[in-house]
Amino acid sequence: MRNLSLLQRFKCVDLSFPGTPQCFSIRSETGTVLVASELAITEFDPRTQEVHKEVSLTAEDYLPEDGSGVVVAIQDLPDQESVCVATGSGDVILYNLNTSQLECVGSVESGLTGMTWSPDQELVTLTTGQETIIMMTKDFEPITEVAINQDDFGEGKFITVGWGKKETQFHGSEGKQAHCSALPNQLAAPRITWRGDGQFFAVSTVCPQTGARKVRIWNRECVLQATSEVVNGLEQPLCWRPSGSLIASTQRHPNKHSVVFMEKNGLLHGDFNLPFGKEQVKVKELLWNSDSTVLAVWMEDLKPGENEHPNTFIQLWTVGNYHWYLKQSLHFGSEPLRAPACVCWDPEKPLRLHLLTRGWVSYTYDWGWSTDRSHGTDCHDNANVAVIDGDKILLTTFRQCVIPPPMCAFELQLPVPVNLVTFRSQAQRTNELAALTADGHIYCLFFLNSWCWSFLRSDVPVDGFVISLCHSLGNGTVALQLDDGQIRKVHMDSSELSLTEWKDSTGNIINFPRPCVQTALCTLSGEEHLIGLTERSHLYIGDSLVASNISSFVVYDDFLLLTTHSHMCHCLNLSTLSIKGLQSALSSDAHQNDETVRKVERGSRIVSVVPQDTRLILQMPRGNLETIHHQALVLAQLRKWLDGLRFKDAFECMRKLRINLNLIYDHNPTVFLANIEMFLKQIDSINYINLFLTELKEEDTTTTMYPSPSHSASSSASGKGGKKVDIICDALRSTMETLDPQKYCLCILTSHVRKTTPELELALQKVHELRVNPPSGSSSVSAEEALKYLLFLVNVNELYEHSLGTYDFDLVLMVAEKSQKDPKEYLPFLNMLKTLEPNYQRYTIDKHLKRYRKALHHLSKCGEEHFTELLNLVKDQRLYSDALELYSLNSEQYKTLSVAYAEHLVEQQQAEQAGLLLWRCGENARALQAFVSCTSWRNALAVATHIPLPPEQLALLARDLAEKLLEARRHKQAALCLEQYAKDCEEAISALIQGAAWEEALRLIYLYNRQDIIETDLKSALLDAHSNQTSFLESQKALFIRHKNRLAVVQELKAKARLELFDEDGPDCADAELYSEASSVLTGSHLGSKYSRSNSRISSRSSKNRRKAEGKKHSLKEGSPFEDIALLNALTQIITIVDKMREEVHSLLKALVLFQFDGAASSLQRDYGELLQLMETALPEIWTDNLQQGQTPLTGPNSTANSIMASFQQQRPAVPQQDTEALTAPKMRIAVKWKLSILK
Repeated sequence: MRNLSLLQRFKCVDLSFPGTPQCFSIRSETGTVLVASELAITEFDPRTQEVHKEVSLTAEDYLPEDGSGVVVAIQDLPDQESVCVATGSGDVILYNLNTSQLECVGSVESGLTGMTWSPDQELVTLTTGQETIIMMTKDFEPITEVAINQDDFGEGKFITVGWGKKETQFHGSEGKQAHCSALPNQLAAPRITWRGDGQFFAVSTVCPQTGARKVRIWNRECVLQATSEVVNGLEQPLCWRPSGSLIASTQRHPNKHSVVFMEKNGLLHGDFNLPFGKEQVKVKELLWNSDSTVLAVWMEDLKPGENEHPNTFIQLWTVGNYHWYLKQSLHFGSEPLRAPACVCWDPEKPLRLHLLTRGWVSYTYDWGWSTDRSHGTDCHDNANVAVIDGDKILLTTFRQCVIPPPMCAFELQLPVPVNLVTFRSQAQRTNELAALTADGHIYCLFFLNSWCWSFLRSDVPVDGFVISLCHSLGNGTVALQLDDGQIRKVHMDSSELSLTEWKDSTGNIINFPRPCVQTALCTLSGEEHLIGLTERSHLYIGDSLVASNISSFVVYDDFLLLTTHSHMCHCLNLSTLSIKGLQSALSSDAHQNDETVRKVERGSRIVSVVPQDTRLILQMPRGNLETIHHQALVLAQLRKWLDGLRFKDAFECMRKLRINLNLIYDHNPTVFLANIEMFLKQIDSINYINLFLTELKEEDTTTTMYPSPSHSASSSASGKGGKKVDIICDALRSTMETLDPQKYCLCILTSHVRKTTPELELALQKVHELRVNPPSGSSSVSAEEALKYLLFLVNVNELYEHSLGTYDFDLVLMVAEKSQKDPKEYLPFLNMLKTLEPNYQRYTIDKHLKRYRKALHHLSKCGEEHFTELLNLVKDQRLYSDALELYSLNSEQYKTLSVAYAEHLVEQQQAEQAGLLLWRCGENARALQAFVSCTSWRNALAVATHIPLPPEQLALLARDLAEKLLEARRHKQAALCLEQYAKDCEEAISALIQGAAWEEALRLIYLYNRQDIIETDLKSALLDAHSNQTSFLESQKALFIRHKNRLAVVQELKAKARLELFDEDGPDCADAELYSEASSVLTGSHLGSKYSRSNSRISSRSSKNRRKAEGKKHSLKEGSPFEDIALLNALTQIITIVDKMREEVHSLLKALVLFQFDGAASSLQRDYGELLQLMETALPEIWTDNLQQGQTPLTGPNSTANSIMASFQQQRPAVPQQDTEALTAPKMRIAVKWKLSILK
């Protein structure tokens, strides 16, 4: 649905060359034109009107001086830097453009009627006056000469199947002679045309015997391949489509004039009618452009005009969906000097047409493809797209319908062909359009009575050719583009128009590096920019290249929508992007999960966006249309609707496009809860409300499924003080019950069922109320319908159980009747329940439903005769705490339950809590037993005192507790029991000395005047402690040094192995698993858990074996795969143990000094200090920065293959989570003071 828009037209009028132009050729390298007349060859630049070369053809007697000579063809030869000219007299002339020398490279006595070079300029074909074809090389070496008119069909002759010859078949009322009659006004000169790949050429000639025209197809070796069938009325024009599919010619029918197409085998294949009668015009030439998209038809009237000369015109036709459109009509009038003498397409630029008139006026037309769409952004705009088709405008309004071309919604008929159509750029009037016709008139369509054209207040000169102009509806900015890419801003806020250069926010002048065929204004990060697309698919924002693979784009509201040649459609929010962000977003189509990108069909182009809607219209290369709903566009429109409280529009769109309905609430929970009544009234559908309720889930879709591109007012449901689903259900139900509980009955039931904890009992109660009090309204829901709906939402068995939990047997029977249950299954059970006492009945029901807490509550009301059953229920279901709450503290039942609870706690290894319960309920002896069993010595002694126990039993208890405390190495607590309760100070002091509590032992020694123990026990214990500490420090130091040295060796070996591995096989070598995660794991396949690689058999082991395998993994055995990790763990353990000795060494040092063991104290302080210093110094050597960096990720959105490889070679790769602690250096408590300054 694209039109051809004229970008610029160059006119060169001041040319005064000798003779009349007969043919010309374009030099694509210089942009100049080579023209041959009957007198000379001229080269000039149509833009500057500068003459580069001019050489006479009469001076060398190639052409007669009287002007009667004819030049049949001219061809630029860039490789030879020459131009080749063929004259009617038979000379082939080569003119060197560098030396300006003419050379006749060949001559044909019978004269020449045509010359055509192959597209690769390796071959040249000449048609002679004797109706032969001469083929030569580019060096003019003859290859062959054959007759044009041959009786043989060619190598591609068809095989007859016995249906008879065409000559013997019926030929209509005119008879067989109709095929043989020559057309009037038909030139006899042959026409030659080459296929685009240079493998074939076609020749159209008039048969001398019959006078009918035939087309013959020859291959590159000048061997005849096929001859066309006899076509009545076939004319001289002939042009082979460069893409190679069809050969175009023209044909006169009895009632029409048409362009026909032939295949390579000479058979007709399609046509289209020219908008003229049979005898109205003569087609002079057919010309395909270089990319086969446009067919130019050069015609003139057969009947003379006002000044006795025929009118001349050129039409440009395009095809789409097998329909030919007339896109442009160029009228040159009947003035002889204005009539075109030569017409051709530019060989490099497909949409540039060159034309030279008989009066030496040169025209150069540049067209560009454009989609003429309306530019409105409100709901009044119909998303119009206008397609030019001759004198008709095919208008499609995509807001109402999507009609594939060539069909349309409206067909606007004008009196003459249309060349340009545009829509009005005024808010709420964007559906109105104007058309420029071929005769220079402007037609205003739609609302003719209100269309008003105002004259320009002033005009402003522009230094250059304006090729595009765009206008922004938002802020009224007008920008225009010149032919060299310069951008100008039009200022209309003053009394006079003015132009200024386009500048950015920093004052820099901005221009397009190349001219753009499509431009649009957009706002990017708050700054206005001009965006442009070149014919080579380069997208620019100002002078910045954003992407180089863009096939189409459109700016809609805050969005830039683009299609790429990689068959992706991007929808980017400009308000949140910078130019660099836009470049990054378009640099790759790899983000398949991104809502801004989606795949489209190959070759898709954007046609239009429906304003205030979610539809994006795309056109495929073959012409058909496709409507898509781009998710980014959909979500943006949904947010607008929700912000505007248009819940119905949002809901219907989400339902149709399968957008999660949770977004209605998640977008702005506060606004939704404040406008629930409006939501219900707009939706106004029970089914839709139920659909909304059933889709609710505990998830904030604005952060998971549909993240907003900018910060919005949405807040999570958790911030509202409750669960999201419960909040919505309660709010909707409350509003529905207020508005019309009968109308919204089913929705109210749904709101109960959909809660996080389904309120099935309340839903069933609603059904029961409907059954007891049936509603009277015609639209009301009966109890049967409500129950049937509930059964649709909830499993019938589950609903039966919940109905039983209401203790309403009528409701239970009503549900059971709707289920598939056999009455024999539930009627006996229900009848049995009816015979029971009410509380016991409810207990039985709750126990059946496994609602044991409710069952316990009802059973407690059944009297003491059921207490044994209650106790069994408590023990079976472990409902001790719930049961204790049902009885008073002084009751016998409370005491019994407490004892049972205590027994349970003892079984659960919670004897201390059991003792507390027993002590509280008066079971002191059993409480004492519980405290003693768990060594709760304080509680045990307190209970023993409370009982009270005799002194000898109390002392015995204290000794028993002290023995258990000593086994647990709780020496100070054991000494307290022995001193205060057993009254044995000597044993207490011994316990303290055993526990190295030197100061506390001294206190008791002097308290009880037992200084003899100092000599007998204390001093020897101090010396033993010193000896043990010294030996332990020496062993730890030796072990630390050995592990440290071994770690350095292991790390060096593995670093070398890793480098060798990269050099030989790369990171995915199969031997990579020989190296541990800490030093040489290379790729993700080796970073897996313990279940990866060949360890899959380990995954089938038991957890015990798995732990055993994990232990073996960190073995200190030399050469093990993970030895470095094991060494790091061992070093960490040594440092931690030694560092924790600070307080213990400090206490020992003080005791040694007190008893004058200064030498021992000094040596211990020195040894311990040296070991700590050694460890502190070794920490940065062992846990290096390189080892720490191994935990950082090597991949990410900005990573490349090279950067990841470099990271592997320079850093340690990441390790599994269970080994990361080994890579972190332990912390030493340097701040703890342990040294004695009195020691040296």
